[in-house]
This record gives sequence, structure tokens and C-alpha cells, in this order.
Amino acid sequence: MTTTNNNTAAAKPVSPSAWLIDLVLLGALWGASFLFMRIGAAEFGALPTAAVRVGIAALFLLPIALLRGQGPSLAKHWKASFAVGVFNSGMPFALFCFALLTINTGLAAVLNATVPMFGALVAWAWFRERPSGSRMLGLVIGFAGVAMLASRSAGLQTGASDHAALLAVLACLGACLCYGISASATRAHLSGVPALTTATGSQLGATLFLAIPAFWLWPAQMPSLRAWLALLALGVACTGVAYILFFRLIARAGPARALTVTFLVPVFALFYGAVFLDERITQWMLICAAVIVCGVALSTGIVKFRLPRKASA
Repeated sequence: MTTTNNNTAAAKPVSPSAWLIDLVLLGALWGASFLFMRIGAAEFGALPTAAVRVGIAALFLLPIALLRGQGPSLAKHWKASFAVGVFNSGMPFALFCFALLTINTGLAAVLNATVPMFGALVAWAWFRERPSGSRMLGLVIGFAGVAMLASRSAGLQTGASDHAALLAVLACLGACLCYGISASATRAHLSGVPALTTATGSQLGATLFLAIPAFWLWPAQMPSLRAWLALLALGVACTGVAYILFFRLIARAGPARALTVTFLVPVFALFYGAVFLDERITQWMLICAAVIVCGVALSTGIVKFRLPRKASA
């Protein structure tokens, strides 16, 4: 998940045929990001994997931004966009890469589905936007699903301990909290800024944030071609292209519909993990995923449920 800009939030939704393909393609790309992160992290390590990802994305997006005449906008808003990039990309990517050394891609993607819930909580604290009764119920249901998922060792890689699993789950939730913070920060400090400017600046900021730690933790042995290709796909397709698709989706369908991509990402991630990494999908994971998705749907207002009121005397 990433942040949104208010300049696109007011766009009028168009016919579903104009944005459904973008929605499915974005879900497929972000679902694949967990596969590529796990492949890369196994050889590069968590921080170098995240650093290479944002570095490639920055190199991909910067020429596009400059060719579209957004250089002055990038120079004007570089401080805010760089800072947002730390929470929008740098920290969460590193946390997910760390988690994927212990848990499977499907489990990480299911936990990633809590991003809209964290976004609602941060907006509540930051902008005093108190959720409605149904949204509060959604938050409770969603986090109950996370607790259910964390209570068992479903989705662990071979040889991982319960202690390592707990740290991995907390890392994923920390990443989701970072996404929630970045969404509110973007709204507060980058409202009206072109989406491509924000996307490019955030990747540049994340690259600078991770550069030194990645240098010190760079693997002693050169990673394989397979790992390099995974990071290339991760940076260009799952980050650079995905950002462009995401902001176009917001413009065409509106932010509420764009958020439904959260439901597609775990589906694709579970499929990729099972097919390409022989990961086991358990019944408990699917049950917890359904609970979390229900919570997300309610907490974001995508699905509305009116709580019964007491009858007046």
C-alpha cells in the first residue's frame, strides 16, 4: 500500500471498464512484490533488498517526472516528499523484507491488508476524524483477525521459531503503521502536489534513508542472477509501474474504490507463493484472512453496516 494525494481525491469516477483492468493488474503487481522481496531478502538481506528496490524505483520514476516537466515541483516539495518516503517506502519495505525471512509471502500479504485500518486510526489521531460505529466495529474485527493469525504458527517457514514468528508479525504490523502515518502526512503536507512528484520524491528520500545501512550490511558474497532479477522486477514493476497505476486508478475510480485493491493483493500473493515457492496455504490462514478482509471493508467504509439503535420509550 501507498499514500494518496488530495488533488486526485476529488476526481469523478468513470465507467468500471476504464479502471477494472488497472485494479486487477495493480493487485497482481503488489501481490508479486512479496514473492520478489522474499527471493531478494534470502540473498541480499532485509535492508539491502529494500534499498535496491527503492533505488531502482527512483531511477525509473525520475526520468519520467523530468520528462513531464515536474522537475520544479520536485525541487519545491523535496523536503516533504523525501520525509514521506521514509514512512511510505523506506521503513515498511525493510520491515517486510525482515519479516519474509521468517514467514511466508501469503501471511505477510494478509497482514498487509490491515493498512487501511491503520490509516483510519492514524487519521483519527492526527485529524480527529472519529470513525463511525460500523467503522469502529470493523477495526475491532480486523485486529481480532490479526490476533487470530498471530496466535498460531501457520505461514511459518521451515525451522522458524514461535519467537521469530512473533517478531515477523510485529514487523509487518509496524510496516502497516508506517503506511498509515505516510498517508496522513501526505494529506497534511503534500495536498495538491502532483502524484508523480510525490511518488518520485518519496522513492528518492527512501533511497537516501536506506543507503548507508544497506552499504554496511551488503552481503559478502555476490547474490545470484535470480536475486538480482527479482529486485529488478520489484523496483520497476512492483514499485515504479505500480505507483503510476495506483495514482491513475485513484483518478479514474476514486480513492474508495482504489482501496479495494487491498483485497486482491493477498489473493495474488497466496497464489504466487503456492505456485512458485511451494508455500502451504492452511485453512486457518484463509479463515483469518476472511476475518481481516471483513474488518477492512467495514473500517474503510467500503461496506457499511448500521448498528441497531435502542428503541425510544
